[in-house]
Amino acid sequence: MKYIESSKLTVARLTSRLSMIVVAMLFTMPSFSQDASVEATISPIEILIGEQAKVKVKATMKEGSDAVFPVFKASQEITPGVEVLESKEEGVHGTENGFVERTVTYTITSFDDTLYYLPPFEVKIGGKVYKSKSLALKVLTLDVDTLHPENFFGPKDVQSNPFLWSEWKTPFWLSVLLLVLMIVSYYLYLRLRDNKPIIKTISFVKRILPHQRAIKEIETLRTDHRPADDNQEELKKYYTRLTDALRKYIEERYGFSAMEMTSSEIIEQLMASADAKSLDELRHLFQTADLVKFAKYSTLINENDANLVSALEFINETKREDMQTVEVVQPKYTEEEQKSKKERTLLKTVIITLTVASVVLFCYIVYSLYALLD
Repeated sequence: MKYIESSKLTVARLTSRLSMIVVAMLFTMPSFSQDASVEATISPIEILIGEQAKVKVKATMKEGSDAVFPVFKASQEITPGVEVLESKEEGVHGTENGFVERTVTYTITSFDDTLYYLPPFEVKIGGKVYKSKSLALKVLTLDVDTLHPENFFGPKDVQSNPFLWSEWKTPFWLSVLLLVLMIVSYYLYLRLRDNKPIIKTISFVKRILPHQRAIKEIETLRTDHRPADDNQEELKKYYTRLTDALRKYIEERYGFSAMEMTSSEIIEQLMASADAKSLDELRHLFQTADLVKFAKYSTLINENDANLVSALEFINETKREDMQTVEVVQPKYTEEEQKSKKERTLLKTVIITLTVASVVLFCYIVYSLYALLD
């Protein structure tokens, strides 16, 4: 009996499908016109509830003509029970007889099991409306054997995915690499911590102007050292200190090595910049000092004070108030200190690079594991 019932059901289904094919062939015959035609086809003509079918509407027209196809919104019904999911333009293709073909495909579905009649599709070509033949869509439902409920099986429990090494090997080896990078970074950090930094700051030294220093030394000489005219040794020390103060001032003021030059060389060097009268007095002072130091010359009464005043006048006449008073002293590193500084810079660069690489690698591993476990 079961076999006979099954055979009858199969014959009924075949008969139904043959009828549907014949109806579809009749419905899909295109309507021809001399200038244009519209043809609609459906595939498949039979679907299960929730499945999709494709309706292709093809317009054949003269080249240069415009065609306006039906427009459906998402979930809009062509006929009650049949929804349009999407519309897609297939493009324009030329033919050999000067006509072109333009096709639009509509994706449709239905959730009720019945035979649907799809009305003709209207396409406006060159201001005139052309219709296709109507279509048919058969929607089937699943056969349910209500007489044998024991054949229905309940829901299954959640099953775990099988473990595949091919999926997990990449995150595993990347995790090993991440561990190695972290160990190397920590080791380099310890090296950097043990290698103490060499800190040398730039110092700013405030210096006294050359004329201020020279005047101070000469004033000290006037107060502390007044030699007797008959004491040759004291007189020699007096003029030595006086000329040394002048030589230092000239060296800082004019920028040449006055401390290593003779008196005549100094005067000759100053000829281009100093006043002639002041140079005459300065020349007399240096000549007197050379005579006292090297020829045991004894100065005349009040000559020492006159030479000291000449020195002060020369300084006041040639002094510069706009000279730099603050000197920037750059730190100087030994060869060993420079090597240590370079090593610290290299360690910092490598540690930063490894840290960034570790963070990126860690984020990628977490993303891979999330994708595998999702």
